[in-house]
Amino acid sequence: MSNDENTVKHGSNPCRAANFPQQNEVLAETDTVPAQNAAESESGTVRFPKTVRYRKAECKIYGKSKHYPFYRVCGYVAGKRRMTSFATYAEAKAAADKLVRELASGSQAAALTAKQARDALAALEVLQGFYQSTGKRISLHGAAVQFTEAASKLKGQHGLAEAVDGFLGSVVTVKRISVREAIDQFIAFRKGKTVAAEGRRPQLSEDHWRNTGYWLREFAEAFPGHDVCDLTKQHLDAYMTKFAKAAPKTRNERRGVVKMFLAWAVEQDFLPPSHRLAGASQLKHENADVEVIECYTAPELRAMLEAAPAALQPVLALAGLAGLREKEILRLTWQDVFRVPGHIEVGALKAKTRSRRLVEVRASLGQWLEPYRGRTGAISALDYKQFHEAFLRLRGDLKIQHRRNGLRHSFVSAHYAMHGDEGRTAQQAGNSPAMVHKNYKGLLTKADAEKWFAVAPAQAANVILLATRAKK
Repeated sequence: MSNDENTVKHGSNPCRAANFPQQNEVLAETDTVPAQNAAESESGTVRFPKTVRYRKAECKIYGKSKHYPFYRVCGYVAGKRRMTSFATYAEAKAAADKLVRELASGSQAAALTAKQARDALAALEVLQGFYQSTGKRISLHGAAVQFTEAASKLKGQHGLAEAVDGFLGSVVTVKRISVREAIDQFIAFRKGKTVAAEGRRPQLSEDHWRNTGYWLREFAEAFPGHDVCDLTKQHLDAYMTKFAKAAPKTRNERRGVVKMFLAWAVEQDFLPPSHRLAGASQLKHENADVEVIECYTAPELRAMLEAAPAALQPVLALAGLAGLREKEILRLTWQDVFRVPGHIEVGALKAKTRSRRLVEVRASLGQWLEPYRGRTGAISALDYKQFHEAFLRLRGDLKIQHRRNGLRHSFVSAHYAMHGDEGRTAQQAGNSPAMVHKNYKGLLTKADAEKWFAVAPAQAANVILLATRAKK
C-alpha cells in the first residue's frame, strides 16, 4: 500500500477524503476558478488525495470528482482549514508547493484570501506614500489600531476626518518662546498703555507700569533657559515660595501680575488655552490681613496745613477735608475745583474709578481754598514722587508720625461718624458702601468728626469770631 493510500485510510490528516463533504461546510472564503476549459489530465501514477510535504508542513491535493470538477488544494493556515480550486493539476501542484514552503517558513501570507491580500497591498502603498510625504513610518497594524481606537471613541457619530477637522479648528499651535523674551514683549506691550491722546487719561500710570515691570523681570530671571510653554505648576509654586515671608497682600499682588502675564501669553499663542497653570496651589488668592487704618488728629491736620508750603497746602486740604485720593488731586485743575459752586468736580478721566463724582466743599475746606480762586492750570506743580518727598519732610519737621493714606482715611472715618450713612460717605469718597461700612465704622466719634471738619485757617476763624462778637 502506498503512503498516499495509507494516509487516506488511517486518517493521519484531517483532510481525508472519507469525510470531505462534511469538512467543506466549514471552509473559509474560497477562491474558486470554474473549470470551463477541458481539464489537463494528470499522470496516471498520481493517486488522490495527494499529500504534499515540505519539512513539517503539509497539505493535500484532491482530484476531480462528480461533485467537484476541478482540483482542490487543502491545508490548515493559522489554525483554519483553507481550500482553493484550480482548473489543472499543474496549477494545483504549484500552489501546494508554494503553500507548504510558506507554512514551513512561518509566513502568515497564506492565511489571506485573494481579496484580503489585495486590500493589504493597497493599504501598504498608502502607508508608503505617507512615509514619503512626511518621513514618518506607520505599520499596517499600527494604522489599524489607531483608526479603530478613534472610531470607537466617536461611536459612529462622526467620521474620523470630520473629527480631526473639528479638533484642528479649535486647537491653536503653540509658539515656542523663552520666558525672558516673552516677558520683554509683554512689558513693551504694556508700555503703550501709559501713553494717552491729548486730553485723555492713559490706561496705566508710569509708576504702575514700572513696578509691575520690575516684578515681571524678576519672574523671568527665575526660569533661565525655559520656554513659556514648558512652565509647570511646580515651577510657579517654587517661584511663589520665595515670598513666603511677604505680607499676604503683597503675595496676592505678585500672583495677579503672574496671572496677567499668563493670560497675555495665551492671547499670543505662547500657551494653550487649556494650560491650567493658574491652578497652581501657590497662585491661589489668600485672605489678606485686615489693613490697620490709622487717622490723624484734628490738631495734627491743623499743624500740617499751617506749616505746608504753597505747593503742598491745597493738596493736603483736598485730601484731608474732601477725601480725594492723592493721584486724583494731582490730576485736577483749579477749574475743576471752582467750576461747580460748592462742589469739586472729579471727572471720569481723573477719578480712580473712571466714574465722575461731585464732592461737597465744607466751610472749612472752602476757607483753605479761597485764596486760590481765579487760578488756572494744575493744582500743584509737584508730581507724585515729589509730593510724597515734600510731605515726608513736613511730617519730619513737625514730629508727626506717618499714617499710611492717613488723610483720606481720616476724612472717610470722620464723614461716616458725622452722618452715619455709608451710602452718602461712599458717594463722596468714590468708594462702595460695603467697603465704607467694613473698614471705617466706629473709628472716630461724632465729636472727633466735628473737630476734624472745624479745622480752618486761623485768620478766617478770627474773622468769624469777631463778626460774632460784633453782632452781640
